[in-house]
Amino acid sequence: MTATVDAPLSSRSRGPVARYLRALWLLTTRDLKVRYSTSFLGYLWSVLDPLLMAGIYWFVFVLVFQRDVGEEPYIVFLLSGLLPWMWFSGAISDSTRAFTREAKLIRSTTIPRTIWVAQLVLAKGLEFGFSLPVLALFAILGGAHLTWSAPLFLLAILVQAVLTLGLGLIVAPLVVFFRDLERAVKLLLRFLFYASPIIYGLTDLEHLGLETVGAFNPLAGIFSMYRGAFFADQVDPFAIAVSAGLALLALGIGLLVFRRTIRSVLKAI
Repeated sequence: MTATVDAPLSSRSRGPVARYLRALWLLTTRDLKVRYSTSFLGYLWSVLDPLLMAGIYWFVFVLVFQRDVGEEPYIVFLLSGLLPWMWFSGAISDSTRAFTREAKLIRSTTIPRTIWVAQLVLAKGLEFGFSLPVLALFAILGGAHLTWSAPLFLLAILVQAVLTLGLGLIVAPLVVFFRDLERAVKLLLRFLFYASPIIYGLTDLEHLGLETVGAFNPLAGIFSMYRGAFFADQVDPFAIAVSAGLALLALGIGLLVFRRTIRSVLKAI
């Protein structure tokens, strides 16, 4: 495995960025192949989980309580927030084990160690991409149409990738020194799920006077861009600006924390 990872780095014909991206892709595809190699359904498991959750929330809020949250079709509204949440929470959760699950391999390779976090973000991002046909299918069946703000969907992917990578770079090295942080992150993600506009939208917070406060959630603007593809009135420019700013801040802090701690991390693992 070491030879496989180091192979792209041995070619002098490639620049450092190209070698990094090559190694990143090799590690990501390896991770996905290992994860689904013994599974009959393969990548479909990455779709079934959010689909089952969406079905439960749709049943509870629409059929049981008949609550007027989000927009119609609600299943499209729900999936456009739930699917990117699975990417975010999965990548952050996996980042808590980024340096502990493959310590020997990490110590023996010469590639930049940020790649061990980046490949987790990319792997979960690809799973998110695999799930998009499900969103498209429900949009067609539910009669949802693309709006003028559909291009914001691509911007949402970029901002989410930057935010997730930045937070992952903070969490991954710190867990090595503070093992309780792994459980703390899981609890925080559970809280963040309900504190984020996933089963509801930012506009649903207006009657509580919490729309402005909710916009400072870094995921709020990201989800508003995803939903803007089908529901134009869900686009919140202020929340989007906050999300973009916090994503860049998280990446900057993440790179700083990572750079300051990586030598100690390699000694500790």
